[in-house]
Amino acid sequence: MLVHSLGPGGTERQVAEVAKSLDRRLFSAHVGAANAAGMRADDLRAAGIPVFELPLRSLTNRTTVEAFRVLRRYLREHNIRLVHCFDAAMSVFAVPVARLSGTPAVFSSQRCYRDLIARKYHPLLRLAHSMANGVVGNCEAMRAHLRADYGVPDDKIRVCYNAIDSSIFHDRGRARMPALQSAPLVIGTIGLLRPEKRLPLLLDAFAAVSSIDRSMKLVIVGDGAELPQLKNRAAALGIAEACVFQPATPQVAAWFRSIDIYVLGSSSEAFSNALLEAIACGCCPVASRVGGNLEIVKHGETGLLFNTDDAKDLAAQLEILIRDPGLRSHLAAAATETVRTRFSHAAAIRCMEAVYRDALS
Repeated sequence: MLVHSLGPGGTERQVAEVAKSLDRRLFSAHVGAANAAGMRADDLRAAGIPVFELPLRSLTNRTTVEAFRVLRRYLREHNIRLVHCFDAAMSVFAVPVARLSGTPAVFSSQRCYRDLIARKYHPLLRLAHSMANGVVGNCEAMRAHLRADYGVPDDKIRVCYNAIDSSIFHDRGRARMPALQSAPLVIGTIGLLRPEKRLPLLLDAFAAVSSIDRSMKLVIVGDGAELPQLKNRAAALGIAEACVFQPATPQVAAWFRSIDIYVLGSSSEAFSNALLEAIACGCCPVASRVGGNLEIVKHGETGLLFNTDDAKDLAAQLEILIRDPGLRSHLAAAATETVRTRFSHAAAIRCMEAVYRDALS
């Protein structure tokens, strides 16, 4: 399995989950990365999974040649029979290398929409998808995207939903973190603070409903270049005292269990790990109408949806849940049950194992 890095992030987490959970009677996983340090690398090594680093710093300089040699040598020395590239960067680089090295089965992946990938890589990723034996997407929305925007035939596309660890992400023992203990209601989000997450939209919507109960809190957990701007916006909106900004932390599940209403406001989203994890931890979800969000949240059944980039609509959905605790509790329970059954860790791993077995047979 190949991925660009092994630090925080949804794709990195999925690589680690799949590698650790595959049936070791059938598969012996190896994980390679251009940056083989970080929390996921530590998890993998602790689980006995071999982790190796590729000296790849760019696809346009001489490190590409050395990385090509390292990967080809590793594939041959370890008799690797299947290569799965989990992100765009590795698909562009490693799919051709694996094919030229004679690896029997080679998979690329599509885990986000094309608008989040640098334009210069679009034709290269299309080529990688065409060279691969199959392309793995993480939701049905990605299947449609691969067909429409990359021309991948349906019989080459495999959909496996993300896996979450239910021993970590669960709704047992829900309690507030110390910074939120005084709040009767907590609205929040967790993840990398990137532009496509539309976090200013969440601040605007919270400001619009904050007068319903001045003791409510909004918590944003994560790191990123957006943080200073978000703090400035909260101050300008007059809600700074109601906002808690928490840096990225390994205590993610505990923060999820502190949140009553979890908001995912992304303008571009395939299949969100954070949304699944929040629901598994007992949060009531409110999500934008994009991508795989609609496969997780059914409006009025397992949460509420709002029109993308529409702060007024988000505020309207939040107001419904703030004013109706019974509905909030009902939707949270229904969503949690859906994640337990339809999107279980075991089901996700069985799906990936089936993809690998079919390719190798």
